Amino acid sequence: MAWYGMVWYVIQTASAKEAVVRQECEKQIPKTILERCILPVYEEKIKYDGKWHTRTKKLFPGYLFLVSDDVNELCKELGKIEGTTKLLGTGDEVVPLSEKEVRLLRHLIGEQETMEMSEGIIENDRVVILSGPLMGMESTIQKIDRHKRKAWISMEMFGGTQSVEVGLEIIRKV
Repeated sequence: MAWYGMVWYVIQTASAKEAVVRQECEKQIPKTILERCILPVYEEKIKYDGKWHTRTKKLFPGYLFLVSDDVNELCKELGKIEGTTKLLGTGDEVVPLSEKEVRLLRHLIGEQETMEMSEGIIENDRVVILSGPLMGMESTIQKIDRHKRKAWISMEMFGGTQSVEVGLEIIRKV
């Protein structure tokens, strides 16, 4: 829980290499510098063999979130890790996530770093989320694919507005 009060940074990696870079960060960077390395995922449902199955996908492909209180030492240590491209920032300045961005990310992924499926209904062409992390966030939903049980939400992240794919099951339309 202590990592919630610390500063969160974002590192860009090669897509499909996030897990390898995360493993190297956790192995090579001392815990005194890197409190936690987070690879957020979301649950989605896919159908095969006539049944629906739950699997996870990366919430932000190509990015890892690093929790640290010492950005200078973190930068030095990251220089030793293959596959990292850069800590996000402006120019030469590394910029941490804002408190609002951290709160939103914590709300979505929780302690397990996994955004669970949300469930909702469509009532008079309006989406109402009944359960899951999207509860109360209906206004962020840009698009829904009921067949694939997915939604795209708009969220402020990385200094701009991102369209993020998440799991959403619409259980009925009224």
